[in-house]
Amino acid sequence: MSKQTTTTTSEYAFGRRAFLGGSATVIGAFVLEAAPATKIAEAIGAAQVAAGANTAVNGWIAINADNTATISFGGAEMGQGIMTGLAQAAAEELGMSWSQIHTQAAPAAQGYVTGGSYGIRGHVDQMRVAGAQAQAVLVSAAATAWGVSPSACSVANGIVTNTATGATQTFAQLASAASTLTPPASPTLKSPSSFGIMGTSAPRTDIPNKVDGSAIFGIDVVVPGMVYAAIKNCPTVGGTVSGTPAVPAGASAVVPLGNAVAVVASNTWAAMQAARNLSVTWSVPAGNQSISSASLLADAQSLMATGTPGTPIELQAGDAPGAFAAAPKKVEATYQVPYLPHVYMEVLNCTVSITPTSCEIWASTQAPAWIQATAAAMTGLDPSAVTVHATLLGGGLGRKIELDYVIQAITIAKTIGKPVKLTWSREEDMSHDQYRPAALMRVRLGMDDAGSVTSYGVRHVSQSPLFQRGWTGPTGNDNTDGAADVAYQFPNALVEYVMQKSPVPVGFWRSVGVSMNCFAVESAIDEAALLAGKDPVAFRRTLLAGKSRELAVLNKAADMIGWSTPAAAGVGRGIAFSNGFGSLAAVAVEVTKGGTGGTMAVKNVAFAVDCGFAVNPNQVEAQIQGGIIQGVTSALWGQTTFSNGQASSRNFSNSRMLLMRETPAITVAIIQSGIDKIGGIGEVGVPPIAPAMANAWAALTGTRARTLPFYPGATMSD
Repeated sequence: MSKQTTTTTSEYAFGRRAFLGGSATVIGAFVLEAAPATKIAEAIGAAQVAAGANTAVNGWIAINADNTATISFGGAEMGQGIMTGLAQAAAEELGMSWSQIHTQAAPAAQGYVTGGSYGIRGHVDQMRVAGAQAQAVLVSAAATAWGVSPSACSVANGIVTNTATGATQTFAQLASAASTLTPPASPTLKSPSSFGIMGTSAPRTDIPNKVDGSAIFGIDVVVPGMVYAAIKNCPTVGGTVSGTPAVPAGASAVVPLGNAVAVVASNTWAAMQAARNLSVTWSVPAGNQSISSASLLADAQSLMATGTPGTPIELQAGDAPGAFAAAPKKVEATYQVPYLPHVYMEVLNCTVSITPTSCEIWASTQAPAWIQATAAAMTGLDPSAVTVHATLLGGGLGRKIELDYVIQAITIAKTIGKPVKLTWSREEDMSHDQYRPAALMRVRLGMDDAGSVTSYGVRHVSQSPLFQRGWTGPTGNDNTDGAADVAYQFPNALVEYVMQKSPVPVGFWRSVGVSMNCFAVESAIDEAALLAGKDPVAFRRTLLAGKSRELAVLNKAADMIGWSTPAAAGVGRGIAFSNGFGSLAAVAVEVTKGGTGGTMAVKNVAFAVDCGFAVNPNQVEAQIQGGIIQGVTSALWGQTTFSNGQASSRNFSNSRMLLMRETPAITVAIIQSGIDKIGGIGEVGVPPIAPAMANAWAALTGTRARTLPFYPGATMSD
C-alpha cells in the first residue's frame, strides 16, 4: 500500500470445547450459553448484557448467545488502545461488524509482556489468524449442515449464507458444532485492500466504562475481608530494615520487606499516615550514603575517558577512528541526559488473596504471566492454582513490567493471613522508581571538505537495566538503540557501550535507549550540518539517499512545518529523525522565547510517522500526541537527582509537568507503507522531540543545549 493519511489535531474457566489451531496454540472457544462475568472482566471489556459473558476463554474468541463475539486480550491496556487494535484484527478476519465485538482480559496463561511497542506489531498476525480460523470452522459447520462446500458460503455480520439457496445461520447457532472442528493451520487472510475494520478509527472498547466510571483499575479493586497496606521504603539507595518497628497506633501490623516495611491498617489513608510517621532503623551499605548526582556524573566521565566497552563491540564498520582523525571537518560533542522517573497517574498497587489451595491477584501490570510464575514460586502452589486478574492500568510506561510491588503484596498477604491491598503513596512511588538511566554520549562525526560524512562514532556510558536484572553479563551491551541502528548511511561507523555500575535502580522508561541516543545523534547531525554550511533537512536527505520510506517521512514533517519558507520573526525551527521500534518518524518543531524569563516555549509540532500500517489511525495519533507531550515535558524539566543516596523526586510539586495551556499545536501525519512493514507506535513519539527542540533553540538563539533537561530545578509553581 502507498496510501497516505494526514490527521490534524490542535472468572476464567477452561472447557473441553476450546479448539486448537495449528499445533498446540489455543485460538478460540465457542459457547452457546454463558455464565455471568466477574466484575473485573465485565469492567475491562464492554458490557455483555444480553448475552452474558463467555466461559472457556482459554482461547481468543468466543461466540455469545446474542450473536456477538468476545475477543480475549492478553496484554496490558494502559491507555494506549491495543485492546481495541488487536480486537479489530481478529474481528476483521472473523466476519463480524465492529458493533458485535466485545473484549475482555485473558487468563494469565495467555498473557504476554506489554512493552517495547510490541503490543500491536507482535500480536496482530496472531489475532488475524485467530479470527480467520474461527470463521473457517463456523463456515465449515454451516456447510456440513447444508451439505455444500464451504466455498458455497459467504459471511457478513456474523451470519453465514448459502449462496445457492439463500439460507442463513448465525454464528451463535453454529458455535456449538464449530467448537468440535479442527481449524486450518494456515487460513487464508484477507487482502488489506478489502479491510473494513482494520485501518479504521473504530471506537475503543475500553472508553465507555472509563466514561461512566465503571472501569476497574488496580487501585479500584475491593475484595471481601481485605485489609490495606502502605509502604515505607528505605530512603537511601540499597538500604535494608535492621529491625522491625513496633506496630503504631491506628495500624494492625508491620511487615518487614527487606528494603522496606509495610504498615497494615483498616484503610489506605490510615496505612499511609502510619507508614509516613513510622520510625525505622535502616542498615545502609558503606558508600551508599555518599551517592550523589555529582559523584555519578564524575564516574560516568571517567568511564567515558577510560572505560572498557562491552563485547562484542556493538557496531563496527570500516575504520571510524582513523577516518575521523583524517577528516578535515569534525564534530565532537558529549551529550548528557538525566535519570528519569516514570510519572504515571496510577501509583503502584496490588491486591492479593491467598488460601491454602489458591492465590488470587489483582494488579495493574504489564506482565501477568510473570506474576503467575512468581506467585506460584512464593506460595508453593501449582501455577494453575494462581489466578491473575490484569486490570486496566492508569499508565505503565515500562515501570509496571517490574514485580517488586507484587512480591511485596504477596509477602504481606502470606504474613498476615488475610487478603491485602497494597498501595504506594505518590512520594514512595516517585522516590523509589526504577529510573531510566542517566547517560553520557560522545558523538564524533568526521566530514570531508564537501561536507559529506566520512566517519560516525558514538560512545555511550550508562547503567544497564539488563545487567541489574541478570539478563546480560558485566561486559555486555545495553542502551545502544538509536545509535547502533540509525537509518543514516555512513562508510565508517563505531558504536561502543560502556557499562556504569551503581546501586541506583534503573529500568525501562518509555523508549529507553532510543530516547537517550536520538537526542545525542540528532543534535550532532544538526551541528555537522551547520559546520558544513548545509540546511539540516537537506543534510539529512543526503544521509538517507535511496531510502524512500525514510525520505518520505522526513520530507513530510518538513513540509508540514513549512520548512521551505522562512520562520517568522522570533521563531526557531528544528527537525529530528528517528527509526526505533520498527517505525520511522520525523518531527519538526517551532519554538520561541515565550516561557518564563525568556525560556523555551514549544509552539508547533509537526510529526510524520510510518508504522507500516495503522490498525487504528486515531490510536496512532493519540499515542504520538502523548509521546510528544511526555517528550516535551522531559526535555524541558524531567529529571531525578541524587544527594546523600536519596532521590529528589517526591511528587508533582517538584516534578514539573507540561500544562494544558502550554501544550503546543500538534499535527500528525500517518504514512501507510504496508501491513508487511508494521511497526510499533507507543514509544515512537518520544525520542525525536528533545533533539528537535534543541536544534530549534540553537537556530533561534545560537546556543546549543547538550544537557537535558533544558531547565533543571523547575517546579509546578514556575
